[in-house]
This record gives sequence, structure tokens and C-alpha cells, in this order.
Amino acid sequence: MLNSVDFINRLKQLMDYHQFSASSFAEKVGVQRSSISHILSGRNKPSLDFILKINSVFEDLDLDWLLNGDGNYPKKKNLASAPILNKSSIHSSTKEIQRIVTFYTDGTFEEFIK
Repeated sequence: MLNSVDFINRLKQLMDYHQFSASSFAEKVGVQRSSISHILSGRNKPSLDFILKINSVFEDLDLDWLLNGDGNYPKKKNLASAPILNKSSIHSSTKEIQRIVTFYTDGTFEEFIK
């Protein structure tokens, strides 16, 4: 069963992460502003249509995270679909890595500079 309070908190996290106000979020998802307001206030529970609209708009959304709090937001990309580079293809390029920046879900990051 969906815990409304937890769902509302995760919805707010999603909106904060993308820096959406309730109005801009409603416009992005394609629902009325009042629908967002009623859900955020706890007056109404989210409909399946509402949840599916959110899921279709945000590719980085793990639906299981939104509904149950399981998983992460944003969801980690599937590295299995990334192209596989072999050693010779990496070293044959004239390009060199200058720095690598890793961003974490808590807002922190690490930077590795060559």
C-alpha cells in the first residue's frame, strides 16, 4: 500500500532536484496546478494516470523509488548498455582525460584531476 506522506516527500525531492515549483512541475507533467497542490497537501492521493505521467517525463526516475522508497533517485544508468571500449581504441585516440567529476545523490562530488 502506498504511504501518502512518504510519497509526498519523494515527490517534493523530485521537484527540488529539478528545481520545479508546483506550477512548473504541473506544466511539465501535463496536469492541472490544483492536482499538484491537492496531492502535496495530502488532500488527494495520486492517481495511476498522474504517476504514469511523471514516469514518462522523467527518465532518471525509478518508479519503485517514487512509490515505495526502494532504489535511488536519480536512478543509476545501466552501464551494461554503454559501449565497450578495448585498450587499443582508448590509446589510439589523441585525446587525453583531463579530469573526471563524480556527482553523488547527496549533492556532493569528487573531482579527479590529471
